[in-house]
Amino acid sequence: MGKTYERIDGRLRTFIEEQPVFFTATAPLSADGTVNLSPKGIKGSFAVLDELTLAYLDFAGSHAETIAHLRENGRITLMWCAFAGPPNIVRVHGRGEAVFRDDPRFADLLGRFPGVDPSPHGLRAIVVVRAELIRDSCGYAVPLMTYDEDRDLHARRFAREDDASLSAYFAEKEHIARSMDGLPGLPLPLPPS
Repeated sequence: MGKTYERIDGRLRTFIEEQPVFFTATAPLSADGTVNLSPKGIKGSFAVLDELTLAYLDFAGSHAETIAHLRENGRITLMWCAFAGPPNIVRVHGRGEAVFRDDPRFADLLGRFPGVDPSPHGLRAIVVVRAELIRDSCGYAVPLMTYDEDRDLHARRFAREDDASLSAYFAEKEHIARSMDGLPGLPLPLPPS
């Protein structure tokens, strides 16, 4: 049923780019550490950079587990499910890194996301993933669901923040600067955007 791909192109790339939501999975090296699984959305916040490189905008939230795990070991899996149309699941296993706002690569990477205004979302970093294994599977058990639209709650919540207030918000959160397992998370204060 499943197939392994050498690269992300053609129908595979089209499938990935058309999905309104995807999931990220990371874990620390510690055997008793917390595995993290996060949904990602916001139209325009994901990009295929080349046949083996993907990226997404990491927006404000109440945790920074993915960033902490990437800083520790770089392991990440991205997953897309077809909730409409033919059943399909695609997983990209790879190595990732969080490119922070003070990184010289940040501005060029941000230019790869012309379909979204990141300013109302509290952009923290851009996560870049280099694919090591690309596989699909049937998705027969994934339910059919319709996509109506993105929620506007995230943008409404974080649009009222500037760099200083966003850094203060993150500093108050328990699992932003350090993960639930005590790993370094988001560097604070945030560099200016």
